Amino acid sequence: MLTQTAPYVTRRVVAAAGVRSEVIQVKKRRSFSEQVSALLLKRTEMNAILDTTPNAVFILTREGITRCNKAAVRMLGVASLNELRSRYGRRGEGFLLRWPKNLLPLCEEEHPLTRAFKGEKVTEVVLAIHAGTGEEITLKVTAAPILVKGKIIGAVAIHSDITWGKRACPYSPALDQGEDLLSQEKALRRQVENDLHKANVELQALKDRVQSADIYPFQEINHTYHFGEVIGQSRCLENVFFRVEAVAPQDSTVLLLGETGTGKGLVARAIHSRSLRRNRPLVMVNCTALPASLIESELFGREKGAFTGASAQQLGRFELADKGTILLDEIGDLPFELQAKLLHVIQDGEFSRLGSSRTVKVDVRIIAATNRDLYEEMRLGRFREDLFYRLNIFPITIPPLRDRSEDIPLLVEYFLEKFNRKLGKNLQNVTNETMGRLMAHSWPGNIRELESVIERAAIVSQGTTLQVLDHFSAPSPTRPQDETKPLVELERDYISQVLRKTNWRIEGANGAAHILGINPSTLRGRMRKEGIHRH
Repeated sequence: MLTQTAPYVTRRVVAAAGVRSEVIQVKKRRSFSEQVSALLLKRTEMNAILDTTPNAVFILTREGITRCNKAAVRMLGVASLNELRSRYGRRGEGFLLRWPKNLLPLCEEEHPLTRAFKGEKVTEVVLAIHAGTGEEITLKVTAAPILVKGKIIGAVAIHSDITWGKRACPYSPALDQGEDLLSQEKALRRQVENDLHKANVELQALKDRVQSADIYPFQEINHTYHFGEVIGQSRCLENVFFRVEAVAPQDSTVLLLGETGTGKGLVARAIHSRSLRRNRPLVMVNCTALPASLIESELFGREKGAFTGASAQQLGRFELADKGTILLDEIGDLPFELQAKLLHVIQDGEFSRLGSSRTVKVDVRIIAATNRDLYEEMRLGRFREDLFYRLNIFPITIPPLRDRSEDIPLLVEYFLEKFNRKLGKNLQNVTNETMGRLMAHSWPGNIRELESVIERAAIVSQGTTLQVLDHFSAPSPTRPQDETKPLVELERDYISQVLRKTNWRIEGANGAAHILGINPSTLRGRMRKEGIHRH
């Protein structure tokens, strides 16, 4: 009996412990929320004090002036903090101060805010030009550092206009009023400094508590796995690195295979930069981006008058890549009629410009890349088998991102550094929850999609923690192998079947056009469009 009831008792104890744990978590969240509310209230009170004081207050951090009150904006003749930083510089260095008996402005090391930022408490009387009135004024500047846990994180400076007090007669009754204002200013400065110090201490403590337990540990990442711009440390990528190192010093043709966005172009750059041709150009050609009517002249060049609009001679990409390397990206999209000419260049290293009978010899290493299944393209008659075997000397398959999810933290850190420089941000952290979502996504667009997500997140993120707002959908189920083919593929297969049955005869009573019930010229057009050729 005891052995039968023990599991039930255990389950009750575990359930009770779970409820207690949830209660503790709720209490912690309430305590944290109350602390944040109290902190926001203190900040609101401090902002009210700053905006009502007649003295100009500036707060400086490593990022420059990050806070100033309305009196400071009026003194400098600007409408906002952004305009202040734009007109006078990030640290306000354009607002010139000088000693009363010196015509030269203070250098940066003498500036009260700079001295306070280095830990000095400063009280000085200086002269400046009031941007609002254009008059020279006498300022009493009181500056002090802002400390958090003994570390200087900024400085605060209060600029009091004492011009009237300086000009007044020593025996004027207004002098007592000026002294009272100075006493009030000192008390206000001490209150602002204390409130700001306490607010920063509490805010930093809250940030440390929230982030310390939920930040992905980038420091554990090994940075030695950067292979040029190809980044990763997964086993499948190590195999790519090994093959690149093996083939790079040779002149052999390389075929890069992989889905779109996996980094085939970066691998091609890595091969070229490690080859004996690294001091010569790497010419990159996207076979998809070039119009079919112009691709021949772009690859092999043209003579003047070769066709309408050819007003001058033009060198082709192969001539520009002489003694170097050419990358033929998306080689699977190269028109069928040009594949024979490319095969001739690979075999003999020579070709003729469009509109010329003269042979041009070149010494070019060829790297081809594609995201297509070339075996399927050959089966459908859209890619020449002899060209494939010429290109397939040393194939390298680039794995998709979903097969190397352990490389995602490395890539996220790399893109964070990249977009920090590009956008002027200071994003340093990624929460464990965010990193878990990124590593769980299937990434159909691979690294290119990941880069877009990180850039989009960097644009909207505030502070030092990356905030990814994208909602990743669940991976779509793969299509069954026996699913019905699309109508376009069925038509192409049927046309190929009829042509083979008629021994590729198009016209006549027993021709393919008659059997298909279409005009012979229409059939020829369909064959060109679908890439149907006789082998």
